[in-house]
Amino acid sequence: MATTDKASPRDRLLDAAAELFYRDGVSIGVEALCRSAGVSKRSMYQLFDSKDQVLAASLERRAPGYAARLMPGPDDAGTPRERILYVFEHAEKSSTAPEYMGCPFLAALVELKDPEHPASVVARAAKEALQEAFRVQAELGGAHDPALLARQLMLVFDGASARAGAKVETLDDGLTTQTVAILLDAAGVK
Repeated sequence: MATTDKASPRDRLLDAAAELFYRDGVSIGVEALCRSAGVSKRSMYQLFDSKDQVLAASLERRAPGYAARLMPGPDDAGTPRERILYVFEHAEKSSTAPEYMGCPFLAALVELKDPEHPASVVARAAKEALQEAFRVQAELGGAHDPALLARQLMLVFDGASARAGAKVETLDDGLTTQTVAILLDAAGVK
């Protein structure tokens, strides 16, 4: 990983963590993390209590940008239905990139398996924020049961993300948007 000399050791660690944990998984060692960041282990432990804290901080730092890329902006026109479909259209496009490994937050939750792990807490909050965004749009669109629809949309999003990230499925054929359209129709979302 290329790091700039001007970036602080903390930023270099978080950048390296975001890349390595996403690409290689959360079991990456402290030595590999520090080597990639160009930071000594001593410096890492002066900045963070543990590798777990580095992972949590890297996910926390990534969450706003991830949400901004995934969701339409607050000023973007569109019906609630179009705003929901936008998320899945974007996910389909993102999944075609060779470096795509699925949703980084879902990956962390699945790998860690510990709901109390600091990174699991951050990842769960990111997933809950997306579900809440779906619920709000579903409610605005007149869904019969916005909370249920939001949960269903999360199942499609996470399932598609996991399958595409594992290179089991490609999303470039519109399968997820077609599936979501059926759910939106059934829920009465306009």
